[in-house]
Amino acid sequence: MNSILAQASLPPGMINTVLYGVGAVVLLVFGILVINFGMIYIRALFSGAKATITELVALRLRSVPVGMVVDARITAVKSGLPLTIDDLSTHFLAGGNVQMVVLALIAAKKAGINLPFDRACAIDLATKGTQKTVLEAVKTSVNPKVIDCPAPTTGKITIDAVAKDGIVIKARARVTVRTNLDRFVGGATEETIVARVGEGIVTTIGSSTTYKDVLENPDRISKTVLAKALDSNTAFEILSIDIADVDVGENVGAKLQAEQAEANKLIAQAQAEVRRAAAVATEQEMIARVSEMRARVVEAEAQIPMAIARAFDKGHIGIMDYYRIKNVQADTMMRESIGGDGVEKSSPGSHAGKA
Repeated sequence: MNSILAQASLPPGMINTVLYGVGAVVLLVFGILVINFGMIYIRALFSGAKATITELVALRLRSVPVGMVVDARITAVKSGLPLTIDDLSTHFLAGGNVQMVVLALIAAKKAGINLPFDRACAIDLATKGTQKTVLEAVKTSVNPKVIDCPAPTTGKITIDAVAKDGIVIKARARVTVRTNLDRFVGGATEETIVARVGEGIVTTIGSSTTYKDVLENPDRISKTVLAKALDSNTAFEILSIDIADVDVGENVGAKLQAEQAEANKLIAQAQAEVRRAAAVATEQEMIARVSEMRARVVEAEAQIPMAIARAFDKGHIGIMDYYRIKNVQADTMMRESIGGDGVEKSSPGSHAGKA
């Protein structure tokens, strides 16, 4: 440095000033590094998870929390996981939870589960934005969980199905599942398990000849549902399906038959009403026709006096003929009165007398 400054033909005072300035800059940079990364570097060094200053500076430049990543690596190294700073920082930049992934890997290793780092990162990213975590998935793989069917969040207490004899059976099941880490990414969730188990319960009850078969052997439901491999393409492995409760509901078959009978009765009543209305219309039509015929008879009877009058005018009948007609009419009326009819009926003679 001195030879370079000497060749530049600078005054001695200026040379010292430049040297002091360079030294000050070096000390300033060193001080900044010590203040920002000194404790983190020492903590990593004494924890057996050494990290270089270059790696720490690179983390800061990439806006990665240096302390969080270093602490996560210390935890991983202490548990025997050979994770690097780049692995953890890359997962953080991808939007993952570094600490949760490290804890999940530790739990999987302690439980003897083979869980690669890349798969753990994929599970963590898949559960982002949900209430589940990769650590919960590992714990569920170690300690199976129980799922209620139907789910309490649906507001239903039991799954209702109808046997062939029309009796409703209300069942409630508890499904014990274990997380399948190999199928967790892309596999169906708990909702699919609940839906498939509910479908299996309804199918089993519906195929039973009578509700007594279900009450006598509730395990038929479990065996039938388990035989269908309902956990295929899901993130879980079904260990057992236990029927927690079975109750008898209403007689839907009898209710439907009663409703059908009531509907048939209403149809029959409607058809009878149609026939009655048709009969009433026919009766009224006949009455009108009878009245019409009577009117024609009265009209015809009214022509008799006129015919007698015309016969008198033309000389076809005489006065004695007329009296004989009157006598016949009087005799007829007397006979009818003696016969008990009691009603005086009109006759051509009466009309003739009026005329």
